[in-house]
Formats: sequence, C-alpha cells, structure tokens
Amino acid sequence: MNAEEITQLLEGWLEADFSFRKVGPTAAKIAALPDRDQDFILEWTKRVASSNLEVAWQFARRAPALMGTMDRRLMEAWLLGACDVYDRQGLRHALTVMEEADHFEERQLEMTAGVLFEDVAGVLGNFVRGLSGRRLTLEPGKHVHTDTERIFLPGVLARFPDTADNFKLAKAMVAMLWAQTRFGTFRADLSVACAGFSDPDRALRQLHGLETLRLSACISRELPGLYREMERLKAALGEGPPLGWEPLAQRLAQPEANLEDSLALLGDAYALADFQPWCYQGALKPDAVAAAFEARREKEKTRLRVKLAELLEEHTRHEDGQAKDSGKPRQRPEFEAEARDEEGRLDLELTLDGLPVAPPEDVKALLSSIYLDFGEIPPDYLVPAGDGDYDPSLLGEQALDPDAVWQGTYHEEGATFYHEWDMGREHYRKNWCVMREKEVPPVEDNFHRITLDKYAGLVKHLRKSFEAMRDENRVEKRQAYGDDVDIDALVEALADARDGSEMSDRLFVRLHRAERNIAVAFMVDMSGSTRGWINEAEREALILLCEALELLGDRYAIYGFSGITRKRCELFRIKTFDEPYSDEVKARISGIRAQEYTRMGFAIRHLSELLKGVEARTKVLITLSDGRPDDYFDGYRGPYGIEDTRMALLEARRAGIHPFCITIDREARDYLPHMYGAARYIILDDVRQLPMKVSDIYRRLTS
Repeated sequence: MNAEEITQLLEGWLEADFSFRKVGPTAAKIAALPDRDQDFILEWTKRVASSNLEVAWQFARRAPALMGTMDRRLMEAWLLGACDVYDRQGLRHALTVMEEADHFEERQLEMTAGVLFEDVAGVLGNFVRGLSGRRLTLEPGKHVHTDTERIFLPGVLARFPDTADNFKLAKAMVAMLWAQTRFGTFRADLSVACAGFSDPDRALRQLHGLETLRLSACISRELPGLYREMERLKAALGEGPPLGWEPLAQRLAQPEANLEDSLALLGDAYALADFQPWCYQGALKPDAVAAAFEARREKEKTRLRVKLAELLEEHTRHEDGQAKDSGKPRQRPEFEAEARDEEGRLDLELTLDGLPVAPPEDVKALLSSIYLDFGEIPPDYLVPAGDGDYDPSLLGEQALDPDAVWQGTYHEEGATFYHEWDMGREHYRKNWCVMREKEVPPVEDNFHRITLDKYAGLVKHLRKSFEAMRDENRVEKRQAYGDDVDIDALVEALADARDGSEMSDRLFVRLHRAERNIAVAFMVDMSGSTRGWINEAEREALILLCEALELLGDRYAIYGFSGITRKRCELFRIKTFDEPYSDEVKARISGIRAQEYTRMGFAIRHLSELLKGVEARTKVLITLSDGRPDDYFDGYRGPYGIEDTRMALLEARRAGIHPFCITIDREARDYLPHMYGAARYIILDDVRQLPMKVSDIYRRLTS
C-alpha cells in the first residue's frame, strides 16, 4: 500500500478527525516498509484501536523504527503487555509501557532471544514444586523477588543473546529465590538488622550480597548441575564478588553457615566495596516478606494446633481402654517435633509422649512451613487447641460476603478472576472478569411438591424413561463374535467376496451393557429477562430433572449465572456435584430469582473448571437460557459477547466437555450455530415445553 491508502486506514481506525492526530508522517514511514511489515503494523494497530485509540497510535508511531530490529514475537508481547496494563491500571501506566520500546530498541540483540513469563511459568512452576520446602507459586512482576509465598519474575527476560541461556537465567532466579525461603534468609527482620548503619539501604544491599554468597554455596550442594550453569551465566556477564569479599565467601560457603553468620559479617561487608548484584540475584523486599509472614503466622499456628488436637483425640480414644484397666491417673500428653535438615532433605519427626506419630500430609506441610519461618517449631505451636481458644476463621480461607463487597469501597479480594476474549484485540483480556460464587437463598414454599403434583403424569413418564436409560443395553455392530448376525456387515462381506476382495470377519452384533460414568453441569440463566413465567418454567424443569436424575445416579450440579459489568460476575450455587438432592437443594431451586444481565463467558469457564475436577468419562455442560449474551454497561453485547461465549465454549470442548444449549430465544438461530455448532442447541417455541424437552435432550446427550 502507498502512504495515501495507509493514511486513510489510520485516520479511520484512530479517529484522526476528532483527535487531531497527524497520521500522515507515520503512514509514510509504514509505506516505506515491505508488505509483510506493513501488514503486521496495520493489523495490530487496528486490533489495539478497538481497546484504546491512544495506545494504538503510540504503537503505530513507534513500530516502523522497531521493525527489523525487534523480534515480532516480543513486539507482540510488549504491545499486549501494554494492553493488559491499560486494562488493569489505565492509560497513563499503559503509555509508560509503550515508552519502554525505546529500551527494547537499545537491547535489540538480546530482545530477539528473550523468554516470556507465560512461556516458562509452567515449566519453572513444576521445577520449584519439586524442591523441598514451602510450595511457592510463580507470578509476573516488575521486580524479581519473593515474599516467601510467591516468586515474581519479569514478563520478558532478555539478558543474553540466546533463548536457552535466558531460560536458564530464569531457572537460576527461581532457584535463588527458593533458596532464600529454604535456607532461612528471612528468619530475622532484615530491616531492623540494617537499621543501625548510617545507610540502611546500602547495608541491606551488602547483606543481600552476603546471602547470595551463602545461598550459592547451598545451591552448589543441592543442585550442582544448575549451579554450574549459574556460574557460567555469571562468568559470561563478568560478574563475581568484589575485591576483598573472598574471605567472606569462603566462610559463608561452609555447610553449617546460616543467616546468623551473614549478619555477623555485615559490619565487615559494609566497609568493603559495593556488592554488585548478580544476574540471578533478584531483590530483597523485607516489607513484602513481613506482610506475608504476618498473614501466615497465626493462621498456621491455629491450623497446626487444631490438627494436633485431632491427632490427640484419636490417640486418647485408643488409649482410654488401657488407662481404665491400669487404674493409673492420666497425664496430659505432649507433642514434640524434631527437624532433620541434612543433605538437602528436610524431615520433621513428630512424637507424642516420646512415641513417633505418623502425621498426615497436611500436618507435614504445616510443620515444614513453620520450620522455614523459625528454624524450629516453637513450643506453643505444639499445644493442641482446646474448645474456644482459637479463631475458627483462621482454619480456612476467609471468604468475604459476596453481597458486602459491592458496598462501600470496591475491592476484588477473595474473588476468582477469569480471562475474557476481546474479539477486536483478538486476544484475551487477562483476569478481566471478577467472579464470586453465591448461595441461592432457600425458599420454603412447597414449590417442589406443587410442581410434582402439577406434572404428576409427566413425572411417571420421565421416571420410566430414565429407568429404561439406566438399564438399557447398547448394540455394538461389526463384532468378531456376538449374539446375532449383523445383516449390513454380512451383505458387505458377500459383496466383497464376489469382487474377489477379502471378507471381513466382523459379522456379528453384540449387546453391551453400558456402565454410566457421566457428570453434567446445568448452567441456568438468572438474568433479569427471565423474570416471571420463564423463571417459573426453569425451576419446574429443574425439579422434574432432578427427580429423574436421581434414578440414574449420574453426578450433576446446578448453578445459576448473572452479573452486571465485568466487576460483578456472579455464579449462584444451587447444587454441587457432591451434594445430595436434599430438601435444602429443593428449597434453593425454589429460591432461583431473576437478577441482572447475561454475561456468559465467565460462567462457562468456571463450570468447565468444576467439570475438569470431576472424574467422569462423559462430561456435559447444559445451558438453560432465554437469550443471547448481553451486559449493558461495558460493551458485552452484540458480537463481543457472542465471540467471548464462543471462545469459552471452544475452551470447554478442548477440555473434553460437551456443551449444549436450550433456549427460548426465537432469534437464536442468528448466533447459536456460531457459538455452539449446528447440532448442539435447541430452540423451544414455548417455554412450557421446557420440562419435557430437557429430559429428552439429556437422554440424547448422555446415552
């Protein structure tokens, strides 16, 4: 394309007439590029413009200079990173990310071989889980550090001109940060330890250098192969301890060296030259560590004491009979824990009155985590909890009231996040939907009994139909042996024989009694448009379906969905997979009420995750809806909502889940084939058909 054609495109996408952006010079630069580069820049400018015009404009301005010097894969990562920042933090922060392109250009050689967090997080996550100590998770972050719960790595890592070396550098970073938690870097308040120096920040950096020397020695003993790679990477960058640090390094390389030794040497190190950070060293963030420790301390103490109380109760029950027989007064049993931290293996032995106790895995994990914080198990942690002397809320993750979080200052704490597909960007908006599960308030109004009386005849029919489904046999054709001759196979075999072809020996049919191994999730539309008779028909259909499903023994769950904007996506628990069909569940079905709007993508993704956790050969997701995906306030309507829902359904299919939709929207033929596929939906002309049709469809899907 020439400059004039490109100018017209940019003016349209970037709304140049209203924003006074002068796209002509940029169009001329793009026009001077080869066709392939032009297509790349224009395509991404168009895609990003659907999210924000200014970000797209900044990309179009910078992209011509970056082409040929910056790897396209990394350019996409840089641009999508800016879009993600725009989604989370707004335009000002996104423009800051765009300006980083200047630094990318300066490091063009390395950037062609950089590794992305998304590409390495899975592998390195498995790597760190295989190491001893607390289970750490990987998250992207601006700085490389750990808060003792998470390890933060940059979105792009590109210190070396070789991709393999950049991956090894990421692995070395993970190993060093793991070593900080494993070998006790945070068993003292580092800020307090450095506060007495004239420059506490410099003291902290020198202490970090001492710990890097000590932990490198630990890694050399634990992971010698990786340590050799770390040394090679360090040597390639010309890194090493400054002059005068060698004696300190030798002392800290001793197997018995610990944090106390580093603190004892801090005064000497403070008088030496600055320790220049090594490539895999990361940063120390004492404030982040203190916050994580504060959140963990009481929770782990309470959980361990409660677990010990359970172990003690079990032990006491066993010993009661013997104590009665002996007639001796009983003494309060005492737990003790002894750690064996040798040759890289951390084992904690638990005893009760001197006798070894085999703790369950969760108790072992608690003991290990506490040991990493303190270097021992404090005696007060080993006192079994009594009634009323602990906060029960510390026993589990504190769940916020889903209704209360919408009041006052909005926050996302305790929510689950789901991506959403942006059709204009042709990429996901990461963690875009803020979802919370809620309970449906049960309503004790005898709706269950009224429904059964209303459909008494249909209930009998459904039960017979489902009983037949339970007992039915499946005919398997073209078998090598069986109960009868397969006429079709025999005719084909005779035809083959007359042609001179070899006859098949699979000429029989066999009755096979199918074993049901099915899990089904019902996703019920609770949007405002279902208010009234549609809502009543949905509840009636669920009652009748549950009555029939109980005969089959299939595992099934029922969830409602609704929401208003991406910030308030709500999934309503009506029945979980493990929950029996009880009076409580019947009351919840009766309590289903119309709510807000029809945002569907998050609900499909969440129920798909639940289905993935169920062991079943066949997994089905059935949606009961009265209309197309729609949310009023943030653009989730029309093609955007349809494409996100379609993408969520594709994700479900890739996970081995069979989606199906039952709707009463007469205009659904415009979009349902695109979303679900030609044979994966049904449109009801009359909602009163719903109770009867749902059972027929269920049978078709699961037989």
